[in-house]
Amino acid sequence: MIPYLDAYIAIIGDIRNSKKIKNREDVQLKLKNTLQNINNKYQQDIASKFTITLGDEFQGLLINGKNVMAIITEIERKMYPAKIRFGIGIGDIITDINPELSIGADGPAYYKARQAIDFLRQNERKKQAGKTDIRVEIDDGDNICIELINTVISLMAVIRNSWTDRQREAIWDMLEYNDTQSNAAKRLGIEQSSFQKRLDSGNYYTYREALYTVEKILSKIRRYNV
Repeated sequence: MIPYLDAYIAIIGDIRNSKKIKNREDVQLKLKNTLQNINNKYQQDIASKFTITLGDEFQGLLINGKNVMAIITEIERKMYPAKIRFGIGIGDIITDINPELSIGADGPAYYKARQAIDFLRQNERKKQAGKTDIRVEIDDGDNICIELINTVISLMAVIRNSWTDRQREAIWDMLEYNDTQSNAAKRLGIEQSSFQKRLDSGNYYTYREALYTVEKILSKIRRYNV
């Protein structure tokens, strides 16, 4: 396990196959609005706000890891059907940090996030490789633990990629609202029995347990004295 670690968490994301998206301007506007919502909702966790750095790439800097997966899940949900890679880097920042704009800051946290993104891009070209859109890299720490985290994340991707539209709708509703099945079924306008079948067939409980496990480990990371 990762001990309590004094570090920043950098997140770099980019939209996969963005140049092939027909309504690219609409997707970029959606990304801008989504990141604004993330910056407002998770402001207590953010050292430097999520910022679009290129047309289809963005980055942000966190002071703790407790909401990393929640942030990524929300971006995935809001941006769907666009698919996004996420590189997560754990380490220090050696330059000044602009809390309003995640541009210009540099250090091992960003180096590792970039390394993670590059790994994902290269991995997509390999036929005999696990398929995932999220990867964690750490500058200094328990590499075995990070390997385990990445393995769990890869298995989560296998489950996520198997979802039908109806299963995804039900599972994302549960993750967003953390509510009862009865209330979630009412929001979707279906019977609770049908809602339960969607959760079961989509392996929701296994997915949720894996997600919470990764969250629990990453929550031990926090930058102190900021």
